[in-house]
Order: sequence, then structure tokens, then C-alpha cells
Amino acid sequence: MSDLVVVTGAGGFIGSHLCESLVRDGARVRALVHYNGRNDWGMLELVAPEIRRELEVVAGDIRDPFGVRAAVAGCGVVYHLAALIAIPYSYRAPQTFFETNVLGTLNVLQAALDAGVRRVVHTSTSEVYGTAREVPIPETHPLQAQSPYSASKIGADKVAESFHLAFGLPVVTVRPFNTFGPRQSARAVIPTIASQALAGLPVRLGALAPTRDLLYVADTVRGLRAAAAAEGAVGQVINLGTGREISIGDLARLILRLTGAKTGVEHDDARLRPERSEVQRLCAKVERAAELLGWRPEFTLEQGLEQVIAFLRAHPERYKPEIYNT
Repeated sequence: MSDLVVVTGAGGFIGSHLCESLVRDGARVRALVHYNGRNDWGMLELVAPEIRRELEVVAGDIRDPFGVRAAVAGCGVVYHLAALIAIPYSYRAPQTFFETNVLGTLNVLQAALDAGVRRVVHTSTSEVYGTAREVPIPETHPLQAQSPYSASKIGADKVAESFHLAFGLPVVTVRPFNTFGPRQSARAVIPTIASQALAGLPVRLGALAPTRDLLYVADTVRGLRAAAAAEGAVGQVINLGTGREISIGDLARLILRLTGAKTGVEHDDARLRPERSEVQRLCAKVERAAELLGWRPEFTLEQGLEQVIAFLRAHPERYKPEIYNT
């Protein structure tokens, strides 16, 4: 692989795993990370030193069109993962989500168009579907903005669609369902549950009945990379998921069993989404990914959870389980 590859959101959970995978396979990777005064590269800090040395790390902000243009210059493929993703925070700061997720995506797409890139892989989210009207959820399912976060991602997806249809930009929109794995944010549901369980604390959660389709990060990365290479993928929206759903309550009980924790699960109203904003069911229809990308998940939920638990045991300093119990 000789093309220069750009990964936006490279300091994030999925972005760091994608960079690692690309470098291991010999790619030249320019990693765009969010600028901060600490010169912190986010989750790339946890990637092996020999991998980090091969990265061209650029600090910036996708809201800055000039910086994005410079980052994308000379590249062949853009993996666009940079986004604000914390749903609870989107209720408090919706404008920030639209500035980052919609205008930031516009900047990336415009820069890619001007640079004449070979492919843009735009990363969406299953949250754009809202509560399932049919299960499993096909890519043709209506988009339902049940949170400011999901509204901002719907906007980003539509900008990507418009750049393909209006300007011929070779875009693929990949729609992962709930990706999990090592390095995930402490605010995500699986690290929230597992870190509390490992600390011997009661697992305090909001709604226990909603179901999610949980996809291990290595499978998400394989899907993103397949979308960058598959001939028939351009212009398509492609789900990545397992087709298996599990309720949050059952997930918590599974993690308690895998960790050996003796604590229980407690319901906490303070952690509920607004009533009409809660997404009750997410479960992917994945035939299009198999047909267009030759992709199927390889990891079971249980295998992935074992990897997360091992990571949390090795890096307890990165998680603050007592915060979830206040």
C-alpha cells in the first residue's frame, strides 16, 4: 500500500485501532488528532511505540477548514472518524455537536474533493436510525433524530451523500452499530459496567431494557478498511453489526459473570435519557456488508468482552468508576 492515508479522529477509540491496523500492514498514515495544550494524542498514547513512530501525527480541529485542507493534501484515502459522540453531552451542548459533526464533515469532504482523493470512508452511527421500526435494521430504514447527537450525525451523513451525488466525490458511508473494545471512553456503557464491577461497586445504570448490537472494534476496523477498497461500495451506506441484540440489563449481568464480581445492578433515574429520546432497539441487518465488502464479524460478544476486561485490569488509572456511583 503506497497511498498516503489520512485518519481524522485518530486519537479516538476506533481511530487509534484503525491507525494501528493500517501501520501494521505497511500504510503511510497521517493521523489527525484534536489539538490540546497538553500535546496529548488521545488513545494513540496507548498504541505500541513502534506503531506511533510510523505515524505522521498532525494536531488540529476539523472545524478549521484550512487545517483540514493541509491535513488532507496529497492523500489517496480519507477515513473520517472525527466526531463528538457523547449522547448525554449533546443534550447540554447541541451547537458544539453540529459545529463539529456537520460543519467538520463538510470541511473534510470539501478538502477531499479539492485534493482529488481516491476514496472517502465516512463513519456514521446506528443512532441515526433511532428506535427500530423493523428488526433487523436495513440501511433503508428511516432516519430518526432522537437526540441532538443523532441529528448531527444525520446531517453529516447527508452532507456526505450530497458530495457524492452533486460532485462525484467517491464516498462510502459506513454505519457501525455499537462498537466496543479496549481504549473505549470511560463514559461508554461497557467500560461503565465493567469498571464498576472490577472496583467491587454496584453497577448503576439508567434504562435496562433497551437492546444494542455490539460489535468488537477489530471487526469495525476490518469493515472500514474493506469499504476503502471494495469497488462496488462507492455511493453506498453500509451497516456493520452482528445481527445479535442484547439488553443493557442482560449485558450488565454477563459482564458481572465474566469479571467474577459479586455486586449487583441498580437502576438510577438520573442516568435515563429524556423519554422520547431513548432508542429502544438497535440490531443490524448486515447482508449488504457481506455482499459489497465480503465482510462478516469474527469476534463474539463474549470474546470481545474478555479483551475489554483485560484492558481495564491493566489500565485502572484511565477509568474512574466511583464517578458513576455519585
